[in-house]
Amino acid sequence: MFQTLVKAFKIKEIRSKILITIALLFVYRLGCYIPVPGVGIMSDMGQYNYLQIMSAVTGGALQYGSLFAMGIGPYINASIIVQLLSVGIPALANLSKQGEEGRKKLSNITRYVTLILAIVQSVGILVGFSAAVDTTKIFNVGAEHSTFLHVLSYIFLVFVYTAGAAITMWLGERITDYGVSNGISMLIFAGILATAGTAITNMFMNFNLVSLWKILGFAVAAVVIFGAIVTVDNAERKIPVQYAKQVKGRKMYGGSSTNIPIKLNASGVMPLIFAFAILSFPDLIINLVGIKDSWWTRNMGAGSVPYTIVMCVLIVFFAYFYQSMQFNPDDISKSIQGNGGFIPGIRPGKPTADHLKKISNRITLFGAIYLALVALIPSLVFGFISSSLTGVFSATGLLIIVSVALEFNQALESQIMMKNYKGFLK
Repeated sequence: MFQTLVKAFKIKEIRSKILITIALLFVYRLGCYIPVPGVGIMSDMGQYNYLQIMSAVTGGALQYGSLFAMGIGPYINASIIVQLLSVGIPALANLSKQGEEGRKKLSNITRYVTLILAIVQSVGILVGFSAAVDTTKIFNVGAEHSTFLHVLSYIFLVFVYTAGAAITMWLGERITDYGVSNGISMLIFAGILATAGTAITNMFMNFNLVSLWKILGFAVAAVVIFGAIVTVDNAERKIPVQYAKQVKGRKMYGGSSTNIPIKLNASGVMPLIFAFAILSFPDLIINLVGIKDSWWTRNMGAGSVPYTIVMCVLIVFFAYFYQSMQFNPDDISKSIQGNGGFIPGIRPGKPTADHLKKISNRITLFGAIYLALVALIPSLVFGFISSSLTGVFSATGLLIIVSVALEFNQALESQIMMKNYKGFLK
């Protein structure tokens, strides 16, 4: 990856894109430190799993109630909702098949849903952490003033946080358009690294013999876990495909062999995010209505046995669900047969589709087991080393860090390759 960065900086166009990406990420991190009038530190956030992890993703902005407190969370949830609805609603499904114009319409729908979710989440945060909100600092509202001005202060705060979420979404889209890699992923990546940096710095600040062993244990665990994630993330099953020779006019076509790569973890972090979003939804509702103690928070906390079982089941379910959306054996079988190809030892048509489906189901099962293990082992390992690392190096955080780093490296390599092709053609 370092060699790729060196090569990229030698090319002016790619260097400009990298600098634009860094500048926009700097603006995002700056917004995470801009205070909002009347909002203090949300100290009792630890009892809500959803808010605790969202604070880690935003680099601590949520805990301190800054302008970008909600980060890119509303946009991610909106994307998930629109993606799920596009499966069940024919109108949305048709938009996804209409090319660039359809994707633009889906993007606009996602933006509107993002604003709605941002309003709802900001209301939930302000109601759930009303102790951290001081309306006397907004519009110079005193205790003797009418209730209307206090309500107006809350409306102002909802507007500010919704605007912060909209700006964050805009920054992510600008990174995608003018920078390198996917902007939304880069914003999440920056937030997680900022939180991780703070946790690691605190370990060095309280340096002693015990913390020395913790730091060494953290280094070893990080190398092993990240290495395992990268290895599995790049693993794939290659299905050989042979194309028969065809004579068209005076030319002969075909006769070549290729393969169909099926990644072990083709769905990436999405099944885990879907499972986490469903398990976190009750936390969001409980926080919205202001309940401080409930059965859910007592028995379904992160790391509990019921939470672990439900999380694993949901991960397996969404792994198969997402794979069915991405990989269609019938379409691939028709495409292979239409181009005069076949899988050695398998008859064309339905037997080929059944063969592809069988392999896909097996690989998806192992990929789901892998995601379930990633959801459990890293949090337990880092939690054993230091409790401050549990929220930072969660399963979602680890997968996002690795996936975004690999995606960034691949984006740089593809742009370097395209630049070399352009230079060769000139």
